[in-house]
Order: sequence, then C-alpha cells, then structure tokens
Amino acid sequence: MELLFLALLILLLALALGSGYPVAFALPGAAIVTIALAAAAGYLFAGNVDAYFAQDGPSQWLSAGVTNLRGIYWEVERDTLIAIPLFIFMGIMLQRSKIAEDLLITMAQLFGPVPGGLGISVVFVGALLAATTGIVGATVVAMGLISLPVMLRNNYSQSLATGTIAASGTLGQIIPPSIVLIILADQLASATDQAGTARKALHKAATGELTMPSEFSVTSTSAGEMFLGALVPGLVLVGLYMTYILVYALLRPSKAPAVHFEKTQSGSFLLKMLGTLVPPLTLIFLVLGSIITGIATVNQAGAIGAAGALLMAGYRLKDGKRKYAPAMLAVLGMAGIALALYFFDTNIKNIKTDRDQLGVYVSIAVVSMLVIALIWSGIRVNRDNTLHEVMIETAKATSLVFIILLGAAMLTAAFRAFGGEELVRDFLNSLPGGFWTKFVIVMAVIFILGFFLDFIEIAVVVVPIVAPILLADPSANITAVWLGVMIGLNIQTSFLTPPFGFALFYLRGVAPAVVKTINMYKGVIAFIVLQLIALAIVGNYPPLVNYLPNRMSLLSETAPPPRNPKLLYCVDEFTAARINQNQSAILAAIDAAESVDYSGLPSKLQKSVEGSFADTKEAISLLDNIAKAEADVLAATDAYRPVHTAVRAIDRQVVRIDDELKELGVTLNRLSDDAGDGVRNQIEQHMTGLEQKKEQLLGEIPENWDEIYKNFTDLQKAEAQARRDYRKVADSSYKAISELNSVLVGTDSLEQLGPRLLEMKAQIEANEPADMVDVLQDLSKEFGAIDGASKIKSAVSAARKALRAKTPDKEKAQKSIDKAIEEYDAEMSWRTEALSSVAGPIAEYEGAIKSTIGIRQQDRLTREQALYVARCNAEHRDISLFF
Repeated sequence: MELLFLALLILLLALALGSGYPVAFALPGAAIVTIALAAAAGYLFAGNVDAYFAQDGPSQWLSAGVTNLRGIYWEVERDTLIAIPLFIFMGIMLQRSKIAEDLLITMAQLFGPVPGGLGISVVFVGALLAATTGIVGATVVAMGLISLPVMLRNNYSQSLATGTIAASGTLGQIIPPSIVLIILADQLASATDQAGTARKALHKAATGELTMPSEFSVTSTSAGEMFLGALVPGLVLVGLYMTYILVYALLRPSKAPAVHFEKTQSGSFLLKMLGTLVPPLTLIFLVLGSIITGIATVNQAGAIGAAGALLMAGYRLKDGKRKYAPAMLAVLGMAGIALALYFFDTNIKNIKTDRDQLGVYVSIAVVSMLVIALIWSGIRVNRDNTLHEVMIETAKATSLVFIILLGAAMLTAAFRAFGGEELVRDFLNSLPGGFWTKFVIVMAVIFILGFFLDFIEIAVVVVPIVAPILLADPSANITAVWLGVMIGLNIQTSFLTPPFGFALFYLRGVAPAVVKTINMYKGVIAFIVLQLIALAIVGNYPPLVNYLPNRMSLLSETAPPPRNPKLLYCVDEFTAARINQNQSAILAAIDAAESVDYSGLPSKLQKSVEGSFADTKEAISLLDNIAKAEADVLAATDAYRPVHTAVRAIDRQVVRIDDELKELGVTLNRLSDDAGDGVRNQIEQHMTGLEQKKEQLLGEIPENWDEIYKNFTDLQKAEAQARRDYRKVADSSYKAISELNSVLVGTDSLEQLGPRLLEMKAQIEANEPADMVDVLQDLSKEFGAIDGASKIKSAVSAARKALRAKTPDKEKAQKSIDKAIEEYDAEMSWRTEALSSVAGPIAEYEGAIKSTIGIRQQDRLTREQALYVARCNAEHRDISLFF
C-alpha cells in the first residue's frame, strides 16, 4: 500500500504541475493531500492511521515536513541562501542598466571579422553576463533583441543564430556566481550528512568495527567551493561553444560569414571597448576574486556585487558632465580604505595612541565616502523608478526560489514517509555495474526531467533523494562539489531542451516572425550535445572541478594542517616522491649532522638528537615498506575485487530481504482478528518464500569467502600498519631536532633576561613582598615563553609563591632566585657552546628533513606541498575494498 500512495504522490504532483498550478503550492499540496489520504485509508481499512506508512505515522511526517521547512530559514548556521537575493539584485540591476546591450554591440564589432565572429561574440558576452548577472531570461532576451537581427541580416543560419543565443544565455547557470550552484550547495550540505551516516553504517556492517577511519568520511561543500569548482567546467563549456561555431563557420562559411564593421581599428573604438569591458570585468574580479582568495564569503561577495551593480547603473543611466562622479567617489573611498588598512590599525578597541585615533577617523571618513557614493547612485537610479522596479523583481524572484524550497521540504518528507527513499536506494544499489551505473541513470533521469521541469524543482526535489546515495558509495568516493557541478551542468540543459526549455520561450518571444520555431529547436540540439560532451569531460577528469577548491583551501589562511586525516595519504605520497628525488642529499645531511660532537648537550637532549638520526634513516626505510605493502594490496586486488563485489551485492540483497521480512512481520501483527485466514496465510507464505530466497543467496557466497576476506584485509592492515609505523618514527625523528633547534634559537632571548634575573635578589630585599609579586610573575612568563627554560621559570614562580603566601618569606624567595640563577648559568653555559658547534649543522639537518620527514609536524603546508596535495586529492580514490 505504501507504493500505491507513493505513486499517488507522484501522480498528484505531475497533475498539479501539468495543469499549470503554481509550483510553490503544488509541492507541499501534493505532500499534504497524499499523507491525509493515506491516514484516512489506514483508519478506514486497517483501523490504524499509521498502517500505510513505511514507518511512523501522519503526524510524525507532517511534523518532519514542518521541521524541514523551518530548517530552510531557522538554522543560524544555514546562511548560504542569503546570497540569493543579493546576486539576483545584482543581475537585474545590471540588465536594467543596459550593460548587456553595450557589451553585445562592442563585442560584435570586435569579433565580427572572424569567421563566425558574431556567434563567438555572443558566446563571449554570454560568459561575461553569466559572471555578472546570471539571470537567464534577461540575458536571452537582451541578446535576442540586439544580436539576433544583426546575425540574420548578415546571412547567419537561423538555427545557428538562435541556438547560439539560447545556449549562451544559459551559461549563467554554471558560471559563478550562480543561483543554481547556491541552491545545490545548500542541498548537498544536508545530503553529505546523510551520506556520511550511511557510509559509517556500511563500514560497520562490512567490518564490524564501531568507528570508521575519518579519512573515509564524506566531505561537505559550500557555495564558495561550488563557485570555484564550476569555474573551469564553465570555461570548458564556453570553449566548446566557441570552437563549434568557428569550425561550423570554416566548414560552411555561407551560414556564418565574417562581418566587417567600420571604425573598428580607431582609437575611439578602443576607448569605447575598454569603457565597456573594464567595469563588468572589474566587478567579476571583485566578486569572484574575493571568494577565490578567501577575502569574502559568498554572502559578502554578493553584497559587493550588489553595490557594484548599483554604482555602474548610477553612471550608465545618467548623462552629463558629472555622470561618473558617484563612481569616482566610490573608487576614491575604496582606495582610501585600502590605504587606511595598510597604514593604520583600524580596530577601535585597540586605540592607544594619537596615531591609532587618527587611523579610526580616517577610516570613518573614507567609508563615509563609499556610503555617500552608494546613496548618490541609488538616488540617481531611483529617479526614473528603476531602483523600485529592480527591488520588486528581486523580491519576486527571491520569493519564488524560497517558496519552492519550502514546498520541496514538505514533499521530501512525504516521499520518505512512503518509503520512496529506500525504494530508490534499493533500486540503484541493485543495479549491476556499481557506482557508474547508478550515476549514469541518475544523470539520465535529471536530463529527462529537464524537458519538463525548471532547474529549481530538479535541484530541491531530486537532489536530496539521489545525492546521499551517490555520495555514500565508496567505490567512486566522489566529492560533493564534483557531484554538484555535474548536476549543475546537467540541469543547465533544462533551459534548452524542447518542448519546455525556458530559454527557447524567452527567445521565441523576442525573435522576428521570420524565425521558425522548428529552426530554434534544431539550433539548440548541437549545443545540447556540446553540454553532454562537457559533462563527459568533467566526469572523466574530476580535477577540473576538485583542484581549484583544494588549492584555495590549502593555500588559505585557515588551511588545514598536514596532520589532517583527509590529507595524510597525499602527504605520504609527496614525502615518498621527494625523498626518492633527494635521498642522497638527505642522507648526506644526516651524516654531516651525525659527525658533530654532541657531548656538550644535556644528556636528555643528546640522547634524543642522536636517536633522531637513527629514526630518520629508519623512516626512509619504512617508506619502502609502505611501497611494498601497497604493491602487495594492488597485486591481490584484481583477484579479490570480483569476489568482493559479488558478495557485497548478495549482502545488499539479504539486507533488503531482512527489511521486507521485518515489514511483513509488522503487517502480520497488525492484522485484526476479523482478517481472514487467507490473508494471514498469504503473508506467511510470502515470508517463507523470502526466507528460502535468503538461504539460496547465502548459499551463493563462496565457501572460502571468510578466508579470502581475511587474507585481503590482512594485507590492508599490513599497509595501514606500515603507514602508522612510518608516521610514528618520522614524527619522533623530526620532533627531537625541532625541539633542539627551538632551544638554541631562544638563546638570545634567554641572555637578555639574565640581567633582570640577577637584579631580583636586590629588589626582593629592597621592596615590599606585595610589590614584587607581579614583577616576578611577568619574569616567569617571559622565561616560560623560551623553549628549554622551564626549570628557570619554575624557580622564579617558586619565589613569587613564597612572597605571595599569607606570611611572606623573603629568605625562601631569595633561595628560589639563587636556584633560578644557577639553572640560568647552566643553561647559558651549554647553549653558548652549542651555538658555535652544534647550531649550524642542526639547522641544516632540520632544513633537509623539514619538508619531507618532518612535514606532519608543520603548522601548514608550503606552497609546493599544497599544490601537490591539491592535485593528488583532486582525483577520486576507490575505497570500496575497505568496506
């Protein structure tokens, strides 16, 4: 019965959408009506309102829907969606300020002489507008009104002209900043939590271990990462479009001829081109650049974009001598802000000097200039009612997005209530071919849905259902950002696919009557194929998506340390590669450092340093053990994988049978006394058949599976142990040298504190005990900040404690200071000698192993290391054999 109501849910939704009922009400309406009907049917026919739900009942699922709904706006940490109205405002404002018109005319003149140049200019402008506006309808309409007549006038093929405009207008869905990417990031953030839980359960079921190694966890994504990940695929798509148009024009020059405009080589045209290109390019740099460099979050970048769009509209919609005045004032204000940040500490809480106070006043002045420029531009834009219209359109578009999100939250709850999620998961997991079969089917479903549904419905209805299933699969071990970009590329086709492609509707509305609709449909087919080619390219080469987010993350101020479990595999790979390249130099540095006499060091330090040399040599040999263990696993993989895949497929079928038996048992227990024996016998016979099928499946598992599994897992454990052994020895090796080097580096600071320590005895004798407590505390802290001076610090602290007691004891304090002086003299004695004989070789030795053996002990990766690890982690690593 659950399947019946699941089908009813889908049918009601399809009928509501097909009849033109608003999507915002169709989504929650179908959910609420279906849940109500299921509850009523359960009450009437089974005497229990919960009877026809996969689990729980109508009240719980309606509550879950409301909870999901509230989660859209109620959770404090879920602030990604704030960027949506900001980017919508930016896009609509730029469209109303005629930026698209200026770009199209100028670029057409620039690219016109090239074969297919008008088409290439449309793609170029489409990419620029995508990076500034991202509003599909506005872009297609603008290009349809301006470029289409020019292309037709110059004998361009109708299908090529309309296809180029429609496809270029949809680039805003994949080139950041994109509303689609923001919504997908929000949906995938929830999906990764579910996928992580599912993968942990899978690992526990397969291995019996209660905890899963954190390096196998599913990593979430953010809107900023989605923007970074989609940047290169978006450029790949632009390149494919341009290449296709150029090749088409070369093969069939009559269909896309070159066009020569007058005065394209003049100085005035060059100035006009720069004036047209520089402002939007600057805005792109500010918005995307601030996200890429980590200066601003996506929300803050959205605010930057909205402010920039307002400033651009302020001079574009105004004529006269002072048209650029607000923009120039804003530029001066931003330059002033940069100078103020460079020369002053602008934190108002840190005002200590007149200079600090001046810095705050300067900051207030330059920020005021920027605020005045924005208000001035706003007044200009509002004079012809443009600002009011833009705000209304922004509110409409934002409301549409959020209402659909809210409705989809209710629909998702209803879909799960009737077991839809389990049904989809079981279907996908039962398919032969592993992850890629599931992935291709999901992509095909999204592609087909694109013929009928808008991108928002697909993103908020389909993605929450299928994304956790795909992300949880360890065989591909895909990243959330890669999946999001792949879905985004696929969803983009929904704007082009006939009969309901929105870009086609927009273009049909502004195209001349001479342009036939069938030619528009023909025109987009080639670009749909190009989008599918781009999808295949990105799918086959994940670094196109993963590399840039990894790179920016590892080079940012908040980069994870090399000890992060997600980085360890690639960090070890980097270490092995560099040691193989520089092993002779490292061994030479060890020999040089080992030949130094360390007898002058304290015994503990001497022992740890001499042990470090042996540990470093051992660590290098242990890297060979890792390579051997890894090779052993790889050699056994080909024979083990088919057996493992078959057994895990049987295990999944057995789990599904157990779940079905459990559900049938619940149904059997719920049968009322009035139910006939025939119904009860039918259920019992079905359960017996399932038990027999289960036994049959278990019989298909090879008899020696336990032995095969144990032999392979022993190899995996040996590799894991080899890595642990190496890391333990390497860390110990570097730590000893690093500590000695830190101690020697602190010698100068220790020497500077000597005179103050020697004065303490006289000061204790001459001053009141209470007056010396803070003095000794400060001195103790300064000694504590120096590596290796802990004994001196303890003695000074003991003196402070003696003076702080209820009955201050100056004599005891003096003895503690004497002890501190004794420790100080001993420290300075061996340190001074070590600085001349040991410091140089130790520093050279540490430098030789710091970037390899000692990499895990560093606070962050160097640029070279970060780039290597970013490339390494950009590939998807199959971890299914650990499950």
